[in-house]
Amino acid sequence: MRSVATPWPALDWTLAADGDHDWPRGGDVRGGAVSGWEARRPPPGLCRAGLLPSRTMSGCVLEPRPPGKRWLVAGLGNPRLPGTRHSVGLAVLGQLARRLGVAESWARDRRCAADLALAALGDAQLVLLRPRRLMNANGRSVARAAELLGLTAEEVYLVHDDLDKPLGKLALKLGGSARGHNGVRSCICCLNSNAMPRLRVGIGRPTHPDAVQAHVLGCFSPSEQELLLPVLERATDLLLDHIRERSQGPLSGT
Repeated sequence: MRSVATPWPALDWTLAADGDHDWPRGGDVRGGAVSGWEARRPPPGLCRAGLLPSRTMSGCVLEPRPPGKRWLVAGLGNPRLPGTRHSVGLAVLGQLARRLGVAESWARDRRCAADLALAALGDAQLVLLRPRRLMNANGRSVARAAELLGLTAEEVYLVHDDLDKPLGKLALKLGGSARGHNGVRSCICCLNSNAMPRLRVGIGRPTHPDAVQAHVLGCFSPSEQELLLPVLERATDLLLDHIRERSQGPLSGT
């Protein structure tokens, strides 16, 4: 597959040098079942549950769960298609990592087939997650990470694209259906819950139904790119404000 030019110069999306991943050998990257799936389960963790391996798998980058609240923030997308509309959740995660000063701290975790970065937000702890699986199977990475961290579905944030909102529009939704989004559907299935808060990032819907797939898997136009950086900033603000508020009160308070 040819590489896709990333429309955001500062976008941080690099995989480990050895290319370890859990991508299928073929299949649809947008909708429906994935064919040719390589059913490989991540190996057991080298550290206790609630700990994450280091970049070299030789140590741990997390201590046992701290007294403050911990949140998992997952950017949904296709790792082979960075810079596309369907992977805008990964772009938000990159911006969030830069804002929190952990853009150089991504570490591979083979157990959940994802890249992870740890950040502090006041007394709370954020674990940022970029799945290495295709969109339709992102939920496997998210659910495994939540299991390792001892988190409930309510403590897992999903960040993803939304066809039904124009570019520039954001919405933070608390639970509900997948609304046709295969990455969210995968997370609901694997977590056995639909309670995850979701930051929906508008990418707009083309007027002709036959153009939807090309639109979703395509890169942003030059005019859209001008809107995108402010969108990433506002998305980061919205996420951080919401997490701060929930960290200060009861989990079910917002």
